[in-house]
Amino acid sequence: MYDRATSRARFLFHDRPRLATRLKEVKPFSCTARDGLEIHGYLTFPAGTAEKLPTVLLVHGGPGARDTWRLDPEAQWLADRGYLCIQVNFRGSTGQGKAFVAAGNREWGGKMHTDLLDAINVAVESGYADPDRIGIYGASYGGYAALAGAAFTPEVFRCAISLCGPSNLETLLRAIPPYFTPLIAEMHKAVGNPNTEPEFLRSRSPYFNADTMTIPMLIAQGANDVRVPQAESDQIVAKLRANGVPPEYLLFDDEGHGLVKPGNKLKFYARVERFLAEHLGGQYEPESA
Repeated sequence: MYDRATSRARFLFHDRPRLATRLKEVKPFSCTARDGLEIHGYLTFPAGTAEKLPTVLLVHGGPGARDTWRLDPEAQWLADRGYLCIQVNFRGSTGQGKAFVAAGNREWGGKMHTDLLDAINVAVESGYADPDRIGIYGASYGGYAALAGAAFTPEVFRCAISLCGPSNLETLLRAIPPYFTPLIAEMHKAVGNPNTEPEFLRSRSPYFNADTMTIPMLIAQGANDVRVPQAESDQIVAKLRANGVPPEYLLFDDEGHGLVKPGNKLKFYARVERFLAEHLGGQYEPESA
C-alpha cells in the first residue's frame, strides 16, 4: 500500500507465497551490435554462482513484439531449472521507435540473427554464460530463430527448440491466412516477396540450409495453426530425418498457433526440461504419466 502523504510503500502480503522465495533476479543489459546499433535485453539468473552457466537464449515471437522487465514465466522457469536465460530485443522488436522496427526489414536470418549472437557474446565475455552449453528456444518468430540458429550458426548452439516456427519463408508467405490479407504488403516489405524474390527468401530459410542442421532439435507444432501451418514443421522434420539427424517432433492435434490447453503445455514443458537437461545439464522433473 502506498501512502501519498508520506511517500512510502508498505508491504501487505504475497498473493502466491510459494513463489516468493523462488523468483530469480532479472538484470537489464545493453550491447552494441556489430553494425553499431544499440541492443537491449534481459538476463535472468539461476540461484547460486553466476559464472559459466548453462544458458538458454529465449527468443520472443512476432517479431513485432518485445521482452520487458517483468515476471516472465518461461524465463523464471528456465532459471529455476539452473539456466541463465537471455532475452534480446533484436532489431525489428517494438518499443524502441519506428526506426528500430524498420531496421529489421529484410533481416530475418540476417542482422536480426546476428543481434542475438552479439548479445550472447556479451554474456560469454562477462563470464556468465558457458559458451559450450548454450541452447536456443522460441515460438513463432522465436521458433524460426531457433531453426535459423541450428542452420546458420550451429557452432554457437548445443541444441535448439522450435515451437510453431516457420522453416521456409517462401511457403510461409504463400500460405498467409485470409485475415492477414491487409498486411500482405507490410509482410513483403519486412520479410520479402515470394513472387519477385524467391531465391532471397530461400537463402534465409532453414529448410534450404538443412544440411548444416546437425545439433539436437526439438520441434513442436499445432495441427490447426493457420499462421504457421503444420507443413512448416512437417517439411523440416522430413528433411532432417532424410539427412540422418531426426529431431524429436511433438505434434498437437488439438492446438493452433502456440499451446493453450494446460495438459498440452505440461507435456511440452516436461519434454523441453528433459531435452535441455540432456544437452545442457540443467535440472528437470520427470514427466508424469
